[in-house]
Amino acid sequence: MNLAWAEESSISSLNRLVLDSMDEMPKQGGYSTSVTANQELLHAVTTSAGLLRVDASHAIPSYCSEATYLVFLKVLAHLQQQGLCPLSQETLGALRPCGQADGVGIWGRWNANGPGTARLFYELNLGPNFSDLRRAEPGDFLKIFWNDQIGASEHGHSVIFLGTESRNNIPCLRFWSSNLHEGYGEKSVPLSRIHRLLFSRLEYPQNINRSFVKNRDSYLSSLERRSSSVIEMESLCGLTR
Repeated sequence: MNLAWAEESSISSLNRLVLDSMDEMPKQGGYSTSVTANQELLHAVTTSAGLLRVDASHAIPSYCSEATYLVFLKVLAHLQQQGLCPLSQETLGALRPCGQADGVGIWGRWNANGPGTARLFYELNLGPNFSDLRRAEPGDFLKIFWNDQIGASEHGHSVIFLGTESRNNIPCLRFWSSNLHEGYGEKSVPLSRIHRLLFSRLEYPQNINRSFVKNRDSYLSSLERRSSSVIEMESLCGLTR
């Protein structure tokens, strides 16, 4: 893996690490948001001798936010093992997905309705959030909105952006995630199906040690019951266009 970002502050090399970690994930395995899937997710993330360990083979079947979160944790684990991103004991405990409610802790933010990942990135200054597809690079984390709603009535998908392509002269967006029916893998969908994009780019992974996110985020928690406006979402995620 190319970890030159530590000396060069290279965005693209961190994105390559995201893609490398994605490539280590299982293939397919089915899609489910069941209690069993959440129990298996807990078994996939452990700590030993002060190190974060991710074994995604336990996380089958899977769902979208689980898939992208495990890739995020794999990136942190690789950086920790290289001595490039030390993780405190408090952080190690906070990273484990233990069924936290939407908006509670790190996993509860990532898994929340609406801009969960983007909100976490903004709170901890992990990297920028943006909506302009022209700025996107493979390896960016991405929330796709399939409808115009943000929150309780939304239909969305947590993915890793891979690029764009043309299929039968139809512009399409390529991504990796845990996808309906199939589980872990790549997918390509027409851009016309997508109502909104929200990208999050990892630039400062060491900021994950800011432990205040143990607390409940009232905005994300509220999105289980209500909808958010675009203006509210952009403001609370520090969105740049």
